[in-house]
Amino acid sequence: MERGQLRVYLGAAPGVGKTYAMLAEGQRRAERGTDVVVGYVETYGRPRTEALLEGLEIVPRKTMHYRGATFTELDTDAVIARHPQVALIDELAHTNVPGSAEDKRWQDVERVLEAGITVVSTVNVQHLESVNDVVRQITGVPQRETIPDEVVRWAEQVELVDITPEALRRRMAHGNIYPPEKVDAALTHYFRAGNLTALRELALLWLADKVDDQLERYRADHGIAGTWEARERVVVALTGGPEGDTLVRRASRIAERTRGADLLAVHVTSSDGPADADAPANLARQRALVESLGGTYHQVMGDDIPTALLDFARGVNATQLVLGASRRGLVGQLFSRGVGVTTVARSGTIDVHLVTHEEIGRGRRAATREGLTRRRRLAGFLLAATILPLLTPTLAALRGRLSMPSDLLAFLIAVIGVALVGGLYPALAAAMAGFLLLNYYFTPPVHTFAVADADHLGALVAFVLAAVAVSTVVDIAARRTHDAARATADAEALSTLAGSVLRGERALDTLLERLRQTYGLTSVTLLEHRPGTSLTPDRQRDPGRWQIAAGVGDEPCATPDEGDADIPVGDGLSLVLRGHPLPAAARRVLEAYAAQAAVALRQQRLEEQAEKARPIAEADRARTAVLHAISHDLRTPLAAAKDAVNRLAEPDGARTGADRARLTATATGSLARLDHLLGNLLDVSRLQAGTLGTAPQPLAVEDIVPRALESLGPSDHHVDIRIPDGIPELLADPAFVERILVNLVTNARHHSPTGERVLLTAGSHADRVEIRVIDHGLGGYPPHHERTLRPFQRLDAEESHAGAELGLTLARGLAEEMGGTLVPGETPGGGVTMVLSLPTAAPSASHERESPA
Repeated sequence: MERGQLRVYLGAAPGVGKTYAMLAEGQRRAERGTDVVVGYVETYGRPRTEALLEGLEIVPRKTMHYRGATFTELDTDAVIARHPQVALIDELAHTNVPGSAEDKRWQDVERVLEAGITVVSTVNVQHLESVNDVVRQITGVPQRETIPDEVVRWAEQVELVDITPEALRRRMAHGNIYPPEKVDAALTHYFRAGNLTALRELALLWLADKVDDQLERYRADHGIAGTWEARERVVVALTGGPEGDTLVRRASRIAERTRGADLLAVHVTSSDGPADADAPANLARQRALVESLGGTYHQVMGDDIPTALLDFARGVNATQLVLGASRRGLVGQLFSRGVGVTTVARSGTIDVHLVTHEEIGRGRRAATREGLTRRRRLAGFLLAATILPLLTPTLAALRGRLSMPSDLLAFLIAVIGVALVGGLYPALAAAMAGFLLLNYYFTPPVHTFAVADADHLGALVAFVLAAVAVSTVVDIAARRTHDAARATADAEALSTLAGSVLRGERALDTLLERLRQTYGLTSVTLLEHRPGTSLTPDRQRDPGRWQIAAGVGDEPCATPDEGDADIPVGDGLSLVLRGHPLPAAARRVLEAYAAQAAVALRQQRLEEQAEKARPIAEADRARTAVLHAISHDLRTPLAAAKDAVNRLAEPDGARTGADRARLTATATGSLARLDHLLGNLLDVSRLQAGTLGTAPQPLAVEDIVPRALESLGPSDHHVDIRIPDGIPELLADPAFVERILVNLVTNARHHSPTGERVLLTAGSHADRVEIRVIDHGLGGYPPHHERTLRPFQRLDAEESHAGAELGLTLARGLAEEMGGTLVPGETPGGGVTMVLSLPTAAPSASHERESPA
């Protein structure tokens, strides 16, 4: 059944008009032909609100008695039984009277939603758990009725019922909210203008966060990577230099210009590590400054700093990016545009601020776009410094044998070798050195830097251009290889995640372990903020505000602040990674894992709740089955016995001796059948409770079978017994074995055609003795007969409602108590073969016997 939708009217304080808006919505839907009922509405005697109830069907409330008082509550079962399209249920955070099926009304609403009914409800912001302590600080009034934010946040629609504090106070003064005797106290305490303004701001900010979550989900679902300036987010880039303090304060002032704007600081760590020795200390100080200003700090990895910054900014939907002006001197700026200029050129819709500071011209952190490591670049310089001095005297010794083009090709090969090892910069250095060496040693006039022939000059210039071109291609190829490897890793991670979703995997620990292994992390922890706590930036480091929902690896994080990266997930969840900083481009992959982890956590908790509810459901099912058994299986023999006794009580002249004997036999047989059914029912209950003890002892099959058949009375004349010689003794409780055989033979006789005999045989296999009870009655063995072995089931229960076949249930339970099994099989030609398998004791001699009993 499709789940119903939840719509919530959110208010900042009582009296803003939530219930009025809810009833107005109900009237609008009813006018459009929607089936609307009122499940629970509290009007508090307000005439305009009560007027909106006219024309709407009201489901009667249920009456509850508690401590001598009478209360009325929402009748959830009645609403579900009525099954309208829409139910209006007021006061979502209400606490039910003790003794109710659910503790909170929002739990009742969950049941209604699961039944496929849409619910329209109301709640005040002071009842939300995340702001409950803030409301207490503002108003001085503790709120004992709270509701998890997740319940409201996951509603399909949340609408703010807004009113200015002045208008609300006027409404209070006119007596439209509280009775006249309570107005003065309310206006001077809870309903002060300052309190109402603060509550209104809390409601607006909370709803803005929900809208922001909805926007992020929409952008993720539709693959929208561009920036939507729906809310200002200011990202400040920190390099670890001393100018970071100035940048943070400047970014904070930019964020303060827009109320509700977010401030985020990000530091890009390259594979080369920090260039400044003081960078770690500077970053620690700047991180504390960011958090003191209400912002958050993030760290990502990337060798291409502009790309990493923009990837992060777009990932968090930033609208503004604050960078420091370059610290390099004029000479350095001639060779590279720098991070700031490159970022501005690629920023697209993100506004970039280049902020001046006192560190300009004092040196800068080197920004590199190379895909090669520092070790390879050093190896390239070392190769150039080695091969060129060796190549020059070698070619000089062969000056008479080699021409100028040969010398140029030899140096070009050397430069290409340097480029392959060290990339662009070592190759450029080798090309310039090769140009000078060729000019000095091999271009006439030799041993001077003059060039006599224009062709030789052109050849030298061509050499330099070829060397630069080859070096650039090698460098680009190295970077593309690095990017491709990273993209491949991300694609594989997403593919693995998608595969786990398609396969229906919900194991949270498995998901987190896969993420940890993919990125080589020390630990991955899913943190959840504790209910009733707020998550302001200054409390992010408090372990008391967080609890570990799940985690893998060593050294799990207790707060988001302890990890190298944290990914917020919805409301109050955070995926925290520890081990090393991650590339900015990996953030979207991490967000996908974080979203799936949240789903897995919710699924895990739902399964835990279902597991807790399963014994209750099983007990209810068993109780219903017992009542069903009593109402059917016991009614027939009881009615027959009652009728026989009543007829025997009539005057003697109305009955002959034969009639009295027949009635006496009927009453006796019915009562015996009733005693048998009650005995089975009691033993099945004792089996399920684990109070039926066993006393196993060695038993001979040829001895126990006749004793069991004797208790059947005349019916044993319809049983053929075929027990071969050499059957080992059983290790079992004799009373239990007799009871099993009686029930099996009774069941076989019940389903056998008139005149058809039941066959009872025995055999042994390994360390087991098998006794078979074979009938040729009902065909169609599977799947019916396996079902009859379950508690309170019978073969024809679904069709005729004849009650519960407890005999087979008891037989299987007794067999399992003794370490045996009872398995139904199909008899060739039609019918059922019940196979009782029990463990053997010491071998015992026996003889074959075949006789009609």
